[in-house]
Amino acid sequence: MGVTNKMVRIEPSQCAAVDEVVALLGEKWSMLVIGALTKKETLRYNELQRGVAGISQRMLTLTLKRLEENGLVKRTVFATVPPRVDYELTQLGRSLILPFRGLLTWVTENRGAMEEARVAYAKKTA
Repeated sequence: MGVTNKMVRIEPSQCAAVDEVVALLGEKWSMLVIGALTKKETLRYNELQRGVAGISQRMLTLTLKRLEENGLVKRTVFATVPPRVDYELTQLGRSLILPFRGLLTWVTENRGAMEEARVAYAKKTA
């Protein structure tokens, strides 16, 4: 996989938008919920909670609300007893799958090198 040296210039007017997106997507629960939603077209709340190990009900609820608010997740309520709620990625949310897979590949390929760098840095600063 080739690496380009072309830098993307972020204009000052874009910084707030970049901060918003990084805050939303850089939060681990958001990435894990989006990842869980790639497994099936729709998931119910309990399926999502089982699919995201370690997430509390409160954090799952907050994360889903933020993802819905930002147009990445669609919430559909069915008028049944008890009510059924399904969650799915929107088209915008699905557009994140490929970049997330790229990031996962990068992390997998470079995790060892980063650990080695941390050890070397700790030795250097000790």
